[in-house]
Amino acid sequence: MKKRSDPHPQIGMRLCLLGGALAVIAGLTMDMRKVISMEQTRRPENCVGQVNETATISRDQLATFLTVSERGSKATVQDILQMPYCELSGLEVRAGVPAERSVYRLAFDPQTWLVVLYEGDEYAGYQFRVSR
Repeated sequence: MKKRSDPHPQIGMRLCLLGGALAVIAGLTMDMRKVISMEQTRRPENCVGQVNETATISRDQLATFLTVSERGSKATVQDILQMPYCELSGLEVRAGVPAERSVYRLAFDPQTWLVVLYEGDEYAGYQFRVSR
């Protein structure tokens, strides 16, 4: 039996290359959507007032902060951590004692936030929040 030859062999190759290129573009587009949605979820919810997008704390600042004992001075903590990313709405952790919360983004792990709790002029504790 005689073999039939394809009169246009380059058309099949071009279609294959085009299909591959479209698959790569589609994959990159999906990755970009994921990155954009991750950026939106990295932000702590309930920020009130001004958001300081560029504010971060270093490992050294975090290490120094962790040496401050609870019920230490709010001013001491603020001197170490500097400007917060934002403030969260106030709350009462203990009955009748209003509390404030400041949020700091870790420079070395942008998906992790340090939330510092103050009661009046005292540092009252902290919590890490991770957005993944």
